[in-house]
Amino acid sequence: MHRFREWQLQTAKARFSEVFTLARTEGPQRVTRRGKSAVVVVSEEDYDRLLDAPRPAMGLAELLRTSPLRDVALDLSRTPDSGRDVQL
Repeated sequence: MHRFREWQLQTAKARFSEVFTLARTEGPQRVTRRGKSAVVVVSEEDYDRLLDAPRPAMGLAELLRTSPLRDVALDLSRTPDSGRDVQL
């Protein structure tokens, strides 16, 4: 896992060449704006690796639709809650 180096936006703009070089040689560079993480500068190789990462074969909705447990009847009823007495 990469340890991100953080740059304030103003500094990253002024030293973009350095941010660029470090993203290629040391790994992703995080840029913050007003103290909050805004973007991460990554090398083309890291970006391609992210795009080629295995993705789930199906989304959650499809997984639930095709689950062998999809027809199981669940009792989701509960006893009524009348609350509690509170002295004011």
